[in-house]
Order: sequence, then C-alpha cells, then structure tokens
Amino acid sequence: MSETNNIKKTVIIGSGPAGYTAAIYASRANLDPIVYTGPEPGGQLTITTDVENYPGYPDGVQGPEMMEHFKNQAVRFGTEVKFEMISKVDFTGPVHKIWTESGEEIEAHTVIIATGASAKWLGLESEQRLMNQGVSACAVCDGFFFRGQEVAIVGAGDTAAEEATYLAKLCTKVHMLVRRDEMRASKIMQERVLKTENIQMYWNTETEEVLGDDGVTGVRIKNNKTGESSEIAVTGFFVAIGHKPNTDIFKGWIDMEDSGYLITIPGTAKTNIQGVFASGDAQDHVYRQAVTAAGTGCMAALDAERYLAEKGII
Repeated sequence: MSETNNIKKTVIIGSGPAGYTAAIYASRANLDPIVYTGPEPGGQLTITTDVENYPGYPDGVQGPEMMEHFKNQAVRFGTEVKFEMISKVDFTGPVHKIWTESGEEIEAHTVIIATGASAKWLGLESEQRLMNQGVSACAVCDGFFFRGQEVAIVGAGDTAAEEATYLAKLCTKVHMLVRRDEMRASKIMQERVLKTENIQMYWNTETEEVLGDDGVTGVRIKNNKTGESSEIAVTGFFVAIGHKPNTDIFKGWIDMEDSGYLITIPGTAKTNIQGVFASGDAQDHVYRQAVTAAGTGCMAALDAERYLAEKGII
C-alpha cells in the first residue's frame, strides 16, 4: 500500500455535469480531486448541439461549450483533469483502489462515480449521420425544436410512451413505431398514448432508414408481418429504446438494479460501500437531465467531504 500522504482524498470517475459539479464542490472544500474523464470527456452533452433548458444560459448554449465551462470552473479551483479511462476498481478496504487503462494504480479515501449512461440506438448509419440534425434520444431535451412539426418516435416502454405524449403537446403529429403488436409500457401509460389523438400507432414496425441529407426529411419503415415498406414524412426522429448505465466495472462491488443503475441511499449519494458515492445518470433512470445530474454531483461531493471529516482525514 502507498504511504498515507499518497492516498488521494477524492477521485471522480466521469466528467459530465455530475462529475464536474462534484469536482467544483470538492476542490472548493480542499479535497484536491482528480477527475478521470473516461472515453467521452464532458459526457453525453458533448454530442448535443443546442442546450436551451440549463439555467443561466438565456440564449442557449452548445453542449460542448457548456461542458468546457464546467471543466474550466473545476480547474480554476484546483481540480486535476486526466483524460484517461478507469478499467478496474477494488473497494475491499477502507482505502479504495482504482486502475487506469494504462495500468496505473491509484488509492483514494473517497470515490465519486459519475460515469453516466449511454442511449441505446438502432444501429443505422443514417441514424448516426443525422444525429443532432433531427435525430435525438431525448424528447424532453430536444422536442421544443420541433414545435408545430411532424415527428416519429421508436420504442414501446414507459419512457417511449412518456416521450410520445410529451411530443404530442408540441407537435402536430407523432408517429409511434412499435416493433411488436403490443407495448411494454404500463397499462396507464398505454392508455394515455392511445387516447392522444395526434399520436398514430404503427404496430409490427421496424425502421429501415432515416431519410435526409442535412436534416431529417422522413423515415422508411417496414411492417415485419407483411414485409411491406413505406415512408413517412417527418422532420424529427426520436429513439426511446432505453439507456445503458456505464457501470459494468462496478459489478460485484456496488449494489445495482438489474438494469445496471447504481443504488444510492435515498436522499444521499451514498452507495453500499463506505466512502464511495454515485451521482448523475449512472444512478438516475428517471430524470436524466444535465441539471439534475449536476445536483447529484454536488450531493456526492458534500457527502464525501462529510465522510472525510468524520474519519478525521480532513
């Protein structure tokens, strides 16, 4: 084991709104945090163009620019940012061990997990090509841009149902594409969708291609029962087939739901391991917004500070 003075007070794994907010609070509390950015520095917001619902940006802001602001603020207070991935952890003892992808071993009294979650996609080339040009995985984030227009949404669970009804309030028509002949959503959400007049259901339907060059102009669909293909003219295409939390390296250490979301003690960022805290979309499958992620990052840093104080480390 390293000498005590080589043990870090706080290591933050992940660099989205949760990770950088945790870093801002931790560095202001003199916890000397190190942020390991992971494979996507800045998190999902770096692949988002216009952000118009984050407080403090009355004219909106580009996602990558906003995350640069978060990072610069954390660095100003003394956060060290390392553009590396964490590949392994060992939470056996009171001092936690983590390893970078290059094999470096780090020891820390507290670890804040902010690894986020990634949207699941259909895997179409056109879907990726038109990302942020009409293709989105978040209706609450981007629906506003499609007011008064026709859009399509893929999915059949509660999230898809919620997002479809949300879009129906903004858009003239929502074309809902469901792969099977029934939805997986709860009965109450199914009823809400089916009662909404401007949501048109397409059962047994799969997406063949999102159409458009510089923006979405339509979607080509196929009925998997009849084999018949057709096209729908839309300007927005929303994918709501779920998210996968980036928590695989914590399996066997941190209590998690079957879907992989980390479990925290309600009202805190505390996990089942003392000194390990979880924040952002790695533990939130309900809200998944930048502002709520930032809030839980703040909680994690404050919880870490209190833990270190109770242990007499600070």
